[in-house]
Amino acid sequence: MNIPLRRVAVTCAVLLFALLANVTYLQAFGPRDLVADRRNERALLARYAHPRGDILTHEGRVLATSAATDTGPFRHRRVYPGGRMYAPVTGHFSLHRAAGLERAEDAVLSGSHPSVRVRTLVRDGRPEGADVRLTIRHRVQQAAYQSLARAGRPGAAVAIDPVTGAILALASYPSYDPAGHAVQDAGTVDAVDRLLRGDPAQPMLNRALRRAYPPGPASEVVTAAAALASGEYTIASPITARAGEVAPPLSLPAGSPGPGERSCGNGRPTLAHAFRLSCAAAFAALRVQLGQDLLRDQAEAFGFNAADLTVPLRVAASTFPAGLDRSGTALSAAGLPDRATPLMIAMLSAAVANGGVAMRPYLVEEVRLPDGSIINRAGPRPYRTAMSPALAGQLTILMATATRPDLALQGVEVAAKSGPDVVTAFAPATAPEVAVGVVLEPGTAPAAPVARAILRAALS
Repeated sequence: MNIPLRRVAVTCAVLLFALLANVTYLQAFGPRDLVADRRNERALLARYAHPRGDILTHEGRVLATSAATDTGPFRHRRVYPGGRMYAPVTGHFSLHRAAGLERAEDAVLSGSHPSVRVRTLVRDGRPEGADVRLTIRHRVQQAAYQSLARAGRPGAAVAIDPVTGAILALASYPSYDPAGHAVQDAGTVDAVDRLLRGDPAQPMLNRALRRAYPPGPASEVVTAAAALASGEYTIASPITARAGEVAPPLSLPAGSPGPGERSCGNGRPTLAHAFRLSCAAAFAALRVQLGQDLLRDQAEAFGFNAADLTVPLRVAASTFPAGLDRSGTALSAAGLPDRATPLMIAMLSAAVANGGVAMRPYLVEEVRLPDGSIINRAGPRPYRTAMSPALAGQLTILMATATRPDLALQGVEVAAKSGPDVVTAFAPATAPEVAVGVVLEPGTAPAAPVARAILRAALS
C-alpha cells in the first residue's frame, strides 16, 4: 500500500507546485498579456474611462483631444481637429492599437506614467492624462502640407530651428484622416485600417521620417564639406570636370544634375563654380579623389548610418554605403547609392547654419498637467559636430551663391542646394532661423516652391 500512496502523494505535490507556478506567472507576468488581449473588454473600458491628454501645437492649437460620449460602453472617444495635415505627427489612437505620438507619448497622454499618475492622484484623486505641447508652428506646418498638396506628388517636407533642433513643420503627402481609426467599433476600425494599408499611395506612411530617398544635389553638401575638411581643397581649388578623366572612366547616368563641360569651367571649374552649377562630372571626380572612407566619415558626422534617432517618433536611418568601388564612389556624386530621409536633408542645412553643430531634432516642447503645472520640458541638445565653424562659414558662402531664383525671398538671403526633386536650404543666410528639407517622388512638379513657401511662412 505504501508504494501506491507514495505515487499519489508525489503526483499531487507536482500538480500543486504546477498550480502555484501558474498562479505566480499570471500574477507577475500575465496582466500585461491579458491587458493586450483584444478580447479583454475590461482593458478597453479602462482605456476610455478617463480623458487622454491633448496634443497641441506650439501656439496651443488642439490637434488631438478626448470628448465625452453619450452612448455605448465607452465614456470617451478621441477627436482629431488636426486632421490629415497633422496625421503623420499625431498618428491615431484606436481600440486596439496606436500610431504616431499617440503611441510614442502614450504613457503621459493616458496618465499611466508614474510622474503623471502620482501628481494627478495627489491633486484630486482622479486619473487624468497630461497634455503634450509640440514644437510645430501651425503656419509653417500649413505652408508645408498645402504646398505639398498643390505639387500633387508624394513627398515630405521638414522645417527645423537650426539653433535648437525644434521641428517647426513635419508634413507628409498623401496623408489620411485619423478620425477613421477613432470610431469605437472594432469591425469598422479594422476595415478602415485594411483600406488604408492596401492603398498603393501609402497614405499612412510618414515619408518625412520613415522613407529614405536618393539625396540628389543635397549630397554635394556632404562632398564639399569632406573636400574642405581634408585640407587639400579650398572653394577656389580647380576640379576635373570631364567625365572621361574620372578614374576609371564612366558615363554618368541619364538625369544626373549638372550642365556640360563648357559651362563647368571648360572641364576645370573651381569648387565654388562646380557647386553653384551642380557639375556632375566635377563632383564624380572629386568623390573619387577623396575616397569613400573620407566621404563616409563626413556623412556620418552629419548623422548618416545612425540608427539612434527618435524625435520621439522613430526615424529611419539615412545611409552612406560601405564597400563602394571607384565607379560607385563616383556615381554617388549624383546621390545614387546614398539614402537620406527628408529630416536628414533638413539637418544637413541646419548643421551648416548652426556653425557646424547639428542639434538633436525634437517634436515635444513640454508635457503639462491639466492644472497647468509642467512635468517635463525639452531643451536644445547637440547631436553631431559635423564640421568646424570656419568650414561651416565656407559652406554657407557656397550655398548662398548656389541659390536659384525659384528659392529667392525678397529682402532675405537664402542659402540652398536644390534640384528638381530635392531641396535643402536655410535662411537668413547670415542669421539663420529655419532650415528645410523637401523631397518629392518622381513627377513633373518641382520641389523648390514647397521649400520657398515653408521659408516664407517660418520667417513671416
